[in-house]
Parts: sequence; C-alpha cells; structure tokens
Amino acid sequence: MNKPKILSFLIAAFFLTQCVPPTEEGLHDVYVDFTNPGIQKLYDLQDRGLTDSLIPYLRHHDATYRYLSALAFASIKDSSAVDGLRLLLYDPFDAVRVSAAYSLGQIGQQSAEESLLKAFDRTDTSGVSRFFNAAIMEAIGKCGNPNLAEKLATISTYTTHDTTLLEGQAWGLYRYALREITTPEGTEKMLGFATGSRYPGSVRFIGANYLSRASTINLEDEDGEIALAIPREDDPRIRMALVIALGKTKSERAANALLYQFNIEKDPRVKVNILRALTNFSYEKVKPVVLQAIEDSDVAIAQMAAEIFIQIGIPEDATVYWQMAKAPGRHWEVAMPLYSAALKYLPAVFEESRNYLNWELRRLYENSPNPYEKAAALRAMANFGWNYRYIRDAAFPSEYLPVRTASVEALASIARMPNFRSYFGGGRRVKRELSDCFRDAIENGDVGMMAVAAEVLRDPKLNFQETFDSLVILENALGKLRLPQEIETYNEIKKTLDYFNGEPQVLPGQPRFTHPIPWKLVTDLKEGTRAVIKTTKGDITLKLLPVYAPGTVANFIELVKDGYYSEKNFHRVVPNFVVQGGCSRGDGYGSLNYAIRSELPYLHYDEEGYVGMASAGNHTESNQFFITHSPTPHLDGNYTIFAKVESGMEVVQQIQVGDVINEIVFTEKK
Repeated sequence: MNKPKILSFLIAAFFLTQCVPPTEEGLHDVYVDFTNPGIQKLYDLQDRGLTDSLIPYLRHHDATYRYLSALAFASIKDSSAVDGLRLLLYDPFDAVRVSAAYSLGQIGQQSAEESLLKAFDRTDTSGVSRFFNAAIMEAIGKCGNPNLAEKLATISTYTTHDTTLLEGQAWGLYRYALREITTPEGTEKMLGFATGSRYPGSVRFIGANYLSRASTINLEDEDGEIALAIPREDDPRIRMALVIALGKTKSERAANALLYQFNIEKDPRVKVNILRALTNFSYEKVKPVVLQAIEDSDVAIAQMAAEIFIQIGIPEDATVYWQMAKAPGRHWEVAMPLYSAALKYLPAVFEESRNYLNWELRRLYENSPNPYEKAAALRAMANFGWNYRYIRDAAFPSEYLPVRTASVEALASIARMPNFRSYFGGGRRVKRELSDCFRDAIENGDVGMMAVAAEVLRDPKLNFQETFDSLVILENALGKLRLPQEIETYNEIKKTLDYFNGEPQVLPGQPRFTHPIPWKLVTDLKEGTRAVIKTTKGDITLKLLPVYAPGTVANFIELVKDGYYSEKNFHRVVPNFVVQGGCSRGDGYGSLNYAIRSELPYLHYDEEGYVGMASAGNHTESNQFFITHSPTPHLDGNYTIFAKVESGMEVVQQIQVGDVINEIVFTEKK
C-alpha cells in the first residue's frame, strides 16, 4: 500500500533542514532550519502553549512562520486561533493552506465548518489544489455537523485515479465515524472503497478501517461483499480491518469465511483479528479453531484464543479450560486466561473442584517470581468473587507495584460483576467491604492503586455514594499528589470528587510548562543516527523523526543518554495493537517530575512500527512510549509520533509483558 499522497506532499514541503537555505527571492518557500533562532523561538512558544504570542505569526511575511504557527495549533488545539487560521485557508502557498485546514480540524470547533467549505476549491479541475481539498474533507470529518456527513458521502465526481481526493473523502467519513456520526450513504461509500479492487490501496485501507471501527453502522447484509474481498486482498493491513468488519455481520456465511481464512492466513496479526471477530459467533461454531489456535507457537495468537473462552465459554467445558491451562510448557500469558475462563464458568455445584482450582491459582500467585504473572493471577482470581478478601490481604502490601495496581483492578472487576447482588446474597455487606478496600487504596498513597480505585468509585452503575461517604479522603489525596508526574492519578481523583459532589465533569487538567526543549540535542543529531533498543528478545532499530517532533525526540535522547530506559520493562502488550514500555513503576502509572508537550503534525498511524508517546491526555507525556504492531489510525492527531522502526519489527511482534529493555544506544547508519 502506498503512503497517502497528502503525507507525501507534506513530507516534501515540511522541514527541509538539510537543504541549501533559500535565496531572497525564495523567501516565501516553506523551509525549516532548527538552527535558526527564530524557528526555535516559534517552537518554544508552541511548547509553552503561548497562544497570544503565536497568533501574530499567522500573519508573518515569511511562509515558513505562517506554516509553523498554523501547525502549532494542531497540537495546542486552542479555539482562539480559529479566526486567524481561517484567513490562512487562502494563503498563496499550499503547505500553509493545508496546515491551516488540518489545525482547524484538530481544534474541532464546528464554527470552522463554514470557512472550510467556502475555501474548498470546486473549480480545481487540474488537481493543483488536491492536497488542500483533501485536507479540508478530513478536517470537516473532525468538526463538521452531522448533515455534512451525508453530503461528503455522496461526492461521486472523483475517479479511481484521483487518489488524494478519494483519500480525503475517506478520511473525512472515517473521522465522522470516530465521533459516532455515520450515515447509510457513508457506509455504502466506504464499503465500496474497502472492497473495490479498482480503488488505490490507500483508499481501501481507510474504507476497511471505517468498517471495522465505526460503532454505529449495520453491516448485517454486507457479509457477502466483505467475505469475497478478504481472500483477494494482498495487503495484510487491509485484511486485518476487513476480518473485524466481517465479524460484525454475525452471519453464518461470515463465520464460515472467517474460519476458512484463519486456516489459510499467513500473517499472524490477521489471525489475531480473526479470533477477535469470532467472538461474535456461537461457541460450538468457533470452538474447534480456538482450540487449535491455543496450541499455536505464536503467543499472541494463543493468548487471544484463550481470551475468547473468557468471553463466550460455557460451564460444560470449564474443566477443559482448566486442564489446558495446566498443560506442560504452557506460557503463563496463555494459561492465565484459561484459568480465568475455568473459574468463571465452573458451576457452583462443583464446590470441591472450584476450591481446588482456586487453591491452584493462589499457589501460582504466591510462588511466581514474575510480578506480571502475579498480576495476571490476581485478575484470574477475580472470576471467583469471594476471593476479594484474599486479593486485598495478599496483594495490597506487595513489594511489586504492578501487583498492587492489579489487586485493585481485580477488586474493581468483582465490583462490576453483572450478577453482583445475587452472587453475594444481596451484596450489601460485600459492597461495603469493597468500598473500604477502595478507600484504603486511595489513602495508602500508591498512585496506581489510587487511580484505579477512584475510577471504579465513580462508576454510576455501582452507586458507591451509598457506602463511600468520606469525601475528605479524596480531598486529602488530591492535595498530596505531586504534579506533574502524578497528573493521571490527580485527574482520576478530581473526576471522582466532582462526581460525588454532583459537579459537572470538566476536561482533565494539564501540567504547567516545566521542560524547555534542549535544542542542542536536536541540532547536533546527525541524519544517520539510529536508536537501538536492546531487549531480551533482540534488537529494535528506530529511525528518529525530529522533523515531526523535535521536542519529543530531544527528550528521548536526553533520557537515553541518562541511562533512564535501562532495565525498564515492557509493561503493556496488546496483541496486534501495541507494546508499551519505559514506565518508572512498571504498571503504566509511572512518570517523571516534568511533562513535555504533544507534537501532532499531519501524520497518520497507517503502518506498523510507529513509535508514539503514551499519555494521560495531550501534553502529559514524559517517559513512556509505545510501538505499534499494526496500523492504528484512530490514534491520529492525539498521540505524538517521534520514531519509526527501521529494523527488528519481528522482535516487536515477539515482545511479551515483562520483557526487559536492557539498554538503548545510539549508532550511526553507514
């Protein structure tokens, strides 16, 4: 699949730092040189979020400054810049106009819709404005009113050779879908894109992701068209999305097509998604292929298969799951979901068996030296609700931070049991005890435990207002948290406090500016420099992308040179989504004593191997990063991309929870 032409254009027009500086006559060309103090100043204004100081740059005589200031608001997302950005929609330079349209979409104010529509070049028959028109269509998908979704879908003048314009139309409909705005016309258009072999691969890719991601569409009658498209599609990135879409049809034909595709499929990522899709079908239909997949040598495939039994298992096979969990050589990431399914579905009348199974899980928890296996055992134990006291007593005081966090997650899972009242004979006493557990979790000062406890306490379905009446505990906890490093926990507790006080939910807080960009690390970076992540599974080589995220790259270099990442774990692995590492605690709640800003230029997560910054909301990043297993375009515009895997993608696919980053080093590519 070719990269979308919009991005190719921007890459060519954006950040030409290695070129010869422009002549006086070329003053208005877009040219970015990070050694230029003026450019650094503009970036510093973006980094500090100084909107009032940035807005005058939108009228700068130099196109480079107009371009960069416009693009800055794609990251800042400040609506006060809308009027200035509107004017740039008529700039003489395409790069400036595209950046203005993109930023208006990022800001998301519906008030920008009219200006975007007026600026759309309907007279462009030669394709001169195709990049700009495409950017407008995508921006409309982010900020336009629902009525425009139908109009966008009914554009029919583009031919299959109008790749850029078709991409813009498709991205616009996809962005609408992420806002849960869809129309029958839009779904029909995207179905045609996704399954039509005459369309460019980049357009099929967007259409397929729409079908897989849109939550408000009905595909019940489209099983035949999607099923036929899957085996003829050469690009696995498109097949990954199509199989999810096919699963949403829930038809017999879809089930048969997915089972057939699983047996012939060569790409492990597509197989993982097929397994996800199979949860839409009857247990007896999918059981044989799931049993087969559990024995796969690829842990991601086997783990996904085991998790299916948690979702759609049956009591009659509970002992089967139990026996499979204990199979010699079974990896714990596969065994624990099987234990979960066994404990969840084992009938209550099998009291002796259930007690023994429960005892087995407790022994696994107590004897494992691996904190991540311990955490998984706790989550498995939550499938037997009466384990709540054991989970509290055994894990709250654990020396391992990931275990402590997992203990509260397990208790939260018990609190959310759909049959809570009947399971616990009314449940009032148990609910009171769980409420006390969550209170203790908040009082003990462990930020991972605090965040999880705060979230479950404000779940409106659980009505913890009846049992948790100590709001002073929340207030005290809020006052003790250190900012910015504990901003995620701070925001969780603040939301819970507001909920209990009956106050409206406000947008999460953002850390104040604390960490200027160390520009020398950017300007000294050589074109051939690569970062090599040395892991327990092998090396992953990254090409850094300072042209898109100079502040983030500089921060990464700084941390690497300080040796920060050495011996850190990959604490989160989601099959066919991401691996995530760099947490100072090892559970996802560990940050540093500063935050950096999100940097969000016009890029798409349309391939595997993008390296992005994990965050608790824009501008809260510091140390944690993730690497994508596959395309993740729903992350576009919200998560900084600062590097791309150049080699070692097979290592990324093998990384499992708990694997260690031995160190990260820099090398020079010859």
